[in-house]
Amino acid sequence: MRARRLRARLKGWGGVGAMALACALAVVFALLLPMVRSHSEGGDAVTGGQGVARSRQARAAEECADPEKQTLPPSGADGPTIEAIKKRQGAKRKLIVGVDQNSYHWGYRDPNSGGDAALEGFDIDLVHRIAQDILGDPDAVQFKAIPTDQRIPAIKDGRVDMVVRTMTINCDRLADVAFSAPYFRTGQQVLAPKSPEITGYDGSLAGKRICTAAGSTALSTLRQDQLDGRLAADADLSTTVPSQLDCLVRLQLGEVDAVVTDGALAASQAAQDPTVELKGEAFTTEYYGVAMKKDAGDLVRRVNQILVEWRADKTGGWQHSYEKWLSPTMGGNPAKSVPPEPRYLGGS
Repeated sequence: MRARRLRARLKGWGGVGAMALACALAVVFALLLPMVRSHSEGGDAVTGGQGVARSRQARAAEECADPEKQTLPPSGADGPTIEAIKKRQGAKRKLIVGVDQNSYHWGYRDPNSGGDAALEGFDIDLVHRIAQDILGDPDAVQFKAIPTDQRIPAIKDGRVDMVVRTMTINCDRLADVAFSAPYFRTGQQVLAPKSPEITGYDGSLAGKRICTAAGSTALSTLRQDQLDGRLAADADLSTTVPSQLDCLVRLQLGEVDAVVTDGALAASQAAQDPTVELKGEAFTTEYYGVAMKKDAGDLVRRVNQILVEWRADKTGGWQHSYEKWLSPTMGGNPAKSVPPEPRYLGGS
């Protein structure tokens, strides 16, 4: 009898031991799994997430062609995103939009306008148009000033419904956000003091200090051009700033020799400072779009419908805003004075 009880106790302890061993192995496996995944996805235990993001963006860039055409066809219908915006109550029933407040004639506060120096400019006109269509009130907008390098994080984090801030549509960004059809055509250009020292995007930039905005297409383009030999290897790209206007300040202080940014923005900066000018021609072709969350398909379609109507409006639409804000700084360039033709996924 005592022998049977002893065998039972030993058998029970064996079961407990086996269970303890299984639990220990499970814990070890759980601890090791993230490290294994990180290594298999192209990063180590610390940088694995960044490696995944970079590889995802690289795949998107390889598969993407004509990024300005990677948008949904227009529609005036409501959907879950628009319905959520409309359900906001009281003073919060507004469209929340990330904008610039320092880009002359795009999104800026005119200190000479009096009163509260309300935001105005080409981008701001578009925001009011979108608010009018969705909420029935052009002033039902909560503007949020967003630095260049915070445009995508602000969208992904849900801090804004959209960004309307001279934001170039490109393949890398399409991995993170959705864009409307393009509403303006531009290209990268050099801004420098009025002297013969710098002549454009050419060999005259060798050894020069160039300012760009962090997170901008200008910076990524210059870095790639250095790698590919299209830009002098000794051109100094170390000066980056949160806001593009800060580059103009650095140029005025003599801390840099040139600025590279979208020609549309460069023209506005040249209009603010008569001692600088655009040098040479634009060396890229780019398009501005309204950026939104990737899963906000109904909002993308609605904005595209609004853009169709804004382009077609001959009295208060795209052309009116262009003549009011941009024509004086664009020098009457006919290529810039018409909106780009929209193209959509699955056809025109």
